[in-house]
Amino acid sequence: MIIYGTALLAACHLVGIYLGDLLGKLLGAKSNVGGVGIAMLLLIFCRLWLHNKGHLKHETELGIGFWGAMYIPVVVAMAAQQNVVAALKGGQVAVLAAFAVVALNACIISVINKMEVHEDVDNVKNVATHQA
Repeated sequence: MIIYGTALLAACHLVGIYLGDLLGKLLGAKSNVGGVGIAMLLLIFCRLWLHNKGHLKHETELGIGFWGAMYIPVVVAMAAQQNVVAALKGGQVAVLAAFAVVALNACIISVINKMEVHEDVDNVKNVATHQA
């Protein structure tokens, strides 16, 4: 089975890990801070941008959707490897970074949801009724 979109996923993952390491160094933490989350957001934004520009084939879009769904177990597995107790003992930087990432993700999700076009449900029902 061929899974399309792997190159885009790999590029987003590498950039996300690099930015997570850089963010960790800037915050004084000696680990990656949010690299997988950054990679996931990059994958979402790249997919939306490529889709809007018409550069995605249907198969590629399905492959990217597959990889996007696979990221949830990857994030859970990576979180299980993190030593939360050591991070909390390491100082307030880790806790502050965690809250900042959660708040930033909530804001980004809100912006993405506002960008989505919603059809009027009543209008759709009326059209379906008149066609029947």
